[in-house]
Amino acid sequence: MALGCRVVSSWASSAVSSPEHEAGHQSSSSGVEEAVDPFSLVAEDLLAVSNCLRTMVVAEVPKLSSAAEYFFKIGVEGKRFRPTVLLLMARALNVRRQLTNDDTSSTELRSRQRRIAEITEMIHVASLLHDDVLDDAETRRGIGSVNCLMGNKFAVMAGDFVLARACLALASLGNDEVVTLMATAIKHLVTGETMQMTNTSDRRCSMEFYMEKTYYKTASLISNSCKAVAILGEQTPDISVLAYEYGKHLGLGFQLIDDVLDFTGTSASLGKGSLSDIRHGIITAPILFAMEEFPKLRTIVDQGFHNPANVDRALDYLGRSEGIERTRELAAKHANLASAAIDSLKESDDEDVRTSRRALVELTQRVITRTK
Repeated sequence: MALGCRVVSSWASSAVSSPEHEAGHQSSSSGVEEAVDPFSLVAEDLLAVSNCLRTMVVAEVPKLSSAAEYFFKIGVEGKRFRPTVLLLMARALNVRRQLTNDDTSSTELRSRQRRIAEITEMIHVASLLHDDVLDDAETRRGIGSVNCLMGNKFAVMAGDFVLARACLALASLGNDEVVTLMATAIKHLVTGETMQMTNTSDRRCSMEFYMEKTYYKTASLISNSCKAVAILGEQTPDISVLAYEYGKHLGLGFQLIDDVLDFTGTSASLGKGSLSDIRHGIITAPILFAMEEFPKLRTIVDQGFHNPANVDRALDYLGRSEGIERTRELAAKHANLASAAIDSLKESDDEDVRTSRRALVELTQRVITRTK
């Protein structure tokens, strides 16, 4: 099988606050420029990533192969949000420089950076397979979950297999720093899930704990992958940090809106059951903000949500609070920090670089205005 297809800051740290950062500054998000569709911009590369992924997760055992390939099939691939971010980041950092005989060719570099997009998507899908077992989920992306259709054992093994394929592809890059970054992201996924499963009542009701867990479960993979793309491109440490900051704040904003949609979306639009978090006793930002306005909600949270009446009572408090609005505002703040990281990159005259940076900024707005 092919290993790939050819063709660390704290979660709480803020994005670079000074426009005089050594990397420079550009006002890509403030100027009046032609609108760009991030997904269309990298459509060709996305197709290549999707085709490669379907090849990489083929297994010798047919049933394991069917389980591992399940979420990579055409029409079930999801938004492919993470690969899009990483493909755009690779283009946004592709600042022209003098190449020596020892430098990796532009084509080879792009191929290696694209492999990070493939690896990241495999890690993400592996985590979904495992999460669905832990949550006893019946649906994912609007269809039956693997654990529901094939059983927990095959779902776990499929997740392990996809993760193993990601690790083989990662090893093939031969870059120790990148391996460390991606291994850290995998560790954070496990840490975040464990935090969600074992936290005490006080932690469940702590916004700081919630944001730390959110970084581990969602933002770490995106941020460390963005940094890996920068490192493969031999960018300076300052540029690598900006790539990391973009991914971190984009990931936090993404999850905050996901938590809003768990209350406001529908099962069809979300690709999962609405109210799935609260029914599993998972306390997210909207409820945490609502608790600040209505302390009595804490009692309901501590009682748990096995009783449907408690779910209804919590939703009543949430509806009378500003929990949803405040969560959206917090997501917008993180989106702005992500945009600021891109604006802090050194200016470039390369049109492809500038367009890709505009697309990354556009993504920050799509994240906070999405409805699914």
